[in-house]
Amino acid sequence: MPTSENAQVDGASTEAVNLLKRNSDDVGWEYGVLVDANNKDKVRCNLCNKEMRGGIYRLKQHLAHEGKNVTKCPVRTQQSSEAKAKCKKALEDAKRKREEKTVRELELRAEVDVSRVGESEEVTCVVSSQPHKLGAIDKWTRAIDPTATKTESLKQQQLNKELWKERSNEVYKYIARWVYNHAIPFNACDNDDFKQMCEAIEQFRPGFQPPSDDLLREKLLEQEYARTKSLMQERQAEKLKNGCSVMPDVWSDRKRRSIMNLCTNCAEGTEFISSKEMSDVSHTSEVIFELVDKAIEDLGLENVVQVVTDNASNNMVAKKLLLEKRPQIFWTSCAAHTINLMLQGIGNLPRFKKVIDQAKAFTIFVYGHTRTLDCLRYFMEGKEVVRAGVTRFASNFLTLNSMLEKKDQLRKMVVHTRWDLLKDVKSKKGKYATATILSPTFWKEVKLILAVFEPLFKVLRLADGDVKASMGFIYGELLKAKREIKEVFGNNETRFKDVLVVIEKKMNERFNSPLHLTAYFPVIKTTFSRENVLVKRPFKR
Repeated sequence: MPTSENAQVDGASTEAVNLLKRNSDDVGWEYGVLVDANNKDKVRCNLCNKEMRGGIYRLKQHLAHEGKNVTKCPVRTQQSSEAKAKCKKALEDAKRKREEKTVRELELRAEVDVSRVGESEEVTCVVSSQPHKLGAIDKWTRAIDPTATKTESLKQQQLNKELWKERSNEVYKYIARWVYNHAIPFNACDNDDFKQMCEAIEQFRPGFQPPSDDLLREKLLEQEYARTKSLMQERQAEKLKNGCSVMPDVWSDRKRRSIMNLCTNCAEGTEFISSKEMSDVSHTSEVIFELVDKAIEDLGLENVVQVVTDNASNNMVAKKLLLEKRPQIFWTSCAAHTINLMLQGIGNLPRFKKVIDQAKAFTIFVYGHTRTLDCLRYFMEGKEVVRAGVTRFASNFLTLNSMLEKKDQLRKMVVHTRWDLLKDVKSKKGKYATATILSPTFWKEVKLILAVFEPLFKVLRLADGDVKASMGFIYGELLKAKREIKEVFGNNETRFKDVLVVIEKKMNERFNSPLHLTAYFPVIKTTFSRENVLVKRPFKR
């Protein structure tokens, strides 16, 4: 067989395998693939080659040896034992999350209590003279006769169940129509407030009249403000007990007005203090210092632990002014912004900047022409190469990672006749884009950049997330990231020195303050204690 035909066969087989792989974090896909790319329900176990229906959930049951109607995987190897443990844990975690969600839903509904003044508590069943409590379903569906036989009762329940589904679907249509017509974000319907609103309307009665515009903007707004203010009392108590952080933030609204917000943060959460328009004021360090200093006076000097801002030069000068007046208060740089500056500094190093610029040139060329973009989406099956992050530096990492994941499709695209026939590809920029994708050196350097960026990107996600307070972990996670970066370069100092210089320069006087080290001490103490317990050896101070 000629070489070109061999290449086509290999390419076709690779493409088929890629189609059967699922781009998912589910642990089950480590041990299985789709039988048919168009049927997500039919999967095959990679260990015993058994095909089954029921999707990835059934495959995990098969590997974990769980479920009454699932055939257990007969393979007995170290890999199968590992797969069994992972899949069993995944199934247990999923079950636990479902149970927690159910409990949470019940708690939310229990919190809603709408009094039914003037409404009778007892009604007569449609097919029975027996009185029974009026519930939500009784208003919409036919009641069940408690004197009916078991067979008749079961039949009536099934009818009610189907009728309930139909009518629920009709209600869903009205909710969906409101969401679509008024451009309501879909996730707005997946929060506690929306669920409680639905529960309150259900408890009221049919014919509920929604509040008017005037009611919403006046009386109800005042009531909600009073309720929110009462909820803040818990946070006030936390501030008095353990102190808080002051967070100034400048932003621009749609009318391009510059606004300074002042917020506090404590263990109970974040609270808004005040807002001031500063369009006619220059944002000098003195102005920022005065605003922060006044906020500290209002809150009480003994109740403020630190001030948190980004690393802008005017904030850094304001930091010095505050430390001169109030040396007992820390001025802490925003962790996410500082790590972004680290990524920026590393990305500007000559050996990394060249590769990032090459990737940018390729994406700008492809996305800058309709024909090349159409060609790209054809080979990517509608998926995008460019991935936007919260910051420009995070976007660089995400886009490079996306390109590496789609390396085979990109290389296949630039050697295909569909790409060659495009007029734009014949230009200088087009030839440069093609050469970039076909260059083995480019892909090698992309892997290196991702290996260097990834440890810092993990720290960025920790710092920028809302899952847990990150100050106690930042210092230790950066030390860990530095060790991982050294390993990427084979612990060769001449290769990793310039990268660590950038990291240490940004860490200095930002992440190595007494406050960070104090917060890190309980974490490292706990870690060492666990390690000593694991090796059954007493912890030595």
